[in-house]
Amino acid sequence: MKIVAVNASPRKTWNTSKLVRAAADGAKSAGADTEIYDLYTLGKFSGCISCFGCMKEKHFGECVCNDALKPVLDSIRTADGLILGTPNYLGEATAAFRSLYERLIFQYITYNSDKFSANTRHIPVLFIMTSNAGDAAYEDGGMYSGILQNYKNTLSRFIGPANVLVAGDTLQVNDYSHYDWTMFDPVSKARRNEKVFPEKLSAAERMGREMAVVQ
Repeated sequence: MKIVAVNASPRKTWNTSKLVRAAADGAKSAGADTEIYDLYTLGKFSGCISCFGCMKEKHFGECVCNDALKPVLDSIRTADGLILGTPNYLGEATAAFRSLYERLIFQYITYNSDKFSANTRHIPVLFIMTSNAGDAAYEDGGMYSGILQNYKNTLSRFIGPANVLVAGDTLQVNDYSHYDWTMFDPVSKARRNEKVFPEKLSAAERMGREMAVVQ
């Protein structure tokens, strides 16, 4: 069994990366082989370039754009589970995540009313989002509930059944005194990080383990 985990944060040792790696560790503890990718260290890549190569018979359902993202997509194609993590930047996923997301999903869109997806191998997905905004922003009626549900629905439709983990009100830096960020209470941020973030790490590990066990 192989689980692919992708960190779409530019920070390799911070919140999103920690959660992605905790989920991958959970899968590994259940016997899975894991591959972890940090998108911001891969090299040059882009989002979908609308070449429609994936819709032609020779490469039907397979992205043909040959850049630094292709090995990730190829690995996902043979995976038994997928872990995706991104911070919320300006009310959306990161630019790197969007590039992966476009290429991952669009290759399976057929524009055929009899068969909406070219993907014949569905795998479970764990979608992780970290955020400076609190968890309530992602609950029903919250300002980010719509984008979260959209990602969950689309991933479930084209990749496989998706679960979601949100870590809100995260610690952005270790020392807030370096910045004139008067909106935040550094003491409260630190306390929440000490109390709540370990719970999120445990949840990520459990969800990764469950992903591997289900297989």
